[in-house]
Amino acid sequence: MFDVKRNLTTMTDFYELTMSAGYFDEGYEDKISVFDMFFRRVPDGGGYAVMAGLEQFISAIDNLKFTDEDIAYLRGTGVFNEKFLAYLRDFEFHCNIWAIEEGTPIFPHEPIVTVEGPCIECQLIETLLLVTFNHQCLIATKASRIVRAASGRPVMEFGARRAQGYDAAYFGARAAYIGGCGSTSCVMAARDFGIPASGTMAHSWVQMFPSEYEAFKKYAELYPDACVLLVDTYNVLKKGIPNAIKVFDEVLKPLGKRPKGVRIDSGDIAYLSKKARKMLDEAGYPDCTICASNSLDEYLVRDLILQGARVDSFGIGENMITAKSDPVFGGVDKLAAIKEEAGSYARTIKISESIEKLTIPCLKKVWRIYDEDGKAMADLITMADEPVSTQNGITLFDPVETWKERTYVNCTAKCLSTPIYENGKRVYNSPSLQEIKKFCKAQLGTLWDEVKRFENPHGYYVDLSQKLWDTRQQLLKSLTK
Repeated sequence: MFDVKRNLTTMTDFYELTMSAGYFDEGYEDKISVFDMFFRRVPDGGGYAVMAGLEQFISAIDNLKFTDEDIAYLRGTGVFNEKFLAYLRDFEFHCNIWAIEEGTPIFPHEPIVTVEGPCIECQLIETLLLVTFNHQCLIATKASRIVRAASGRPVMEFGARRAQGYDAAYFGARAAYIGGCGSTSCVMAARDFGIPASGTMAHSWVQMFPSEYEAFKKYAELYPDACVLLVDTYNVLKKGIPNAIKVFDEVLKPLGKRPKGVRIDSGDIAYLSKKARKMLDEAGYPDCTICASNSLDEYLVRDLILQGARVDSFGIGENMITAKSDPVFGGVDKLAAIKEEAGSYARTIKISESIEKLTIPCLKKVWRIYDEDGKAMADLITMADEPVSTQNGITLFDPVETWKERTYVNCTAKCLSTPIYENGKRVYNSPSLQEIKKFCKAQLGTLWDEVKRFENPHGYYVDLSQKLWDTRQQLLKSLTK
């Protein structure tokens, strides 16, 4: 099994260690801080993203430990003193962590992960946190777009060979499954995560035999219950489909078997699929499905369907596994508060010339507001200890365009900030991947179609409570006088 429980403690940027050594030297090892991970923009200009990666993050946190080899390497850099190295050798995790559960639609600027605890510990896991969620959220989001474009037709994840490395292929397949894909070509991911495996043949199989007919015949003999033939090696309509039909007649029919399908991987798929469908139907194989592949994305899939392509399923590779059109999720991890000696929190904020880079201070929670029909209306970010009641309705306002406000009645509020660790001890058990996928589909169903548009989606509201907004405004004024 792929080593998902490997020690990732040193999966960190070097400056996390140099800063931590500085905190230690200053006596800050017990100074409590709060860090939030959030993202500023949905990839591809979309209306929502999909949360993914929590299970792998938990596995990494459960296995945090600086080994003797790690300490020896750090000593060899000549940067760190022995007291700090001794601290790392005896490192234990004490933080509280809250996160939005996998499969949940997420939106810009809201904390998707919050870490509260000793500042060195928060700092040391920052890179690990970001690389885990940035990757899987990105691929799950892209997969969700492609699956929606397919309008109920199965989508297979075919991207392993085009992914940026083993981990990207492996965990990308997992994220794509959360986003709605039905299977993966990656055997390791299929085995370890319980994802259905899928795949047929490559052009090399067809080329290996003296003729296309002989290649198809051998494949049908080997796999009579799962016969899907790649028909575009030479010529789809003149050779591929006629040879496939001949094999179906000569090999499968005498066995009482039916073909599963054919795959078209090049050419004008809309035109070819229509012609292929007609030929298959006339030959007595209306149940033989047609799969399309060849560098497809959500826009090509949507256009094929709009053009009346007779495609029953899609195999998606590089454009999904790399999120090729917008390959950076852009999640960041920012300091939001520092606990003072008296026990109260001193709020901190990052101020920028760009309004989107202005952070939100304080220890916070995220709430989702649903209408009486279960549709998600808006998200509300509050102080962590702030109660949220919808009994008499709730009024929300845009934190930037503050004149935009709305009162929601007959609604309910659900806290999305779920406890994962308390004082370094895990208090959360991840659902199965199948449960996460099912949950994701249900949660996407709570979003309005306008939010799910590919182009110019409706902006989903992520608002601040009045108390949190006032706190941020006061902090801004005090720091910009």
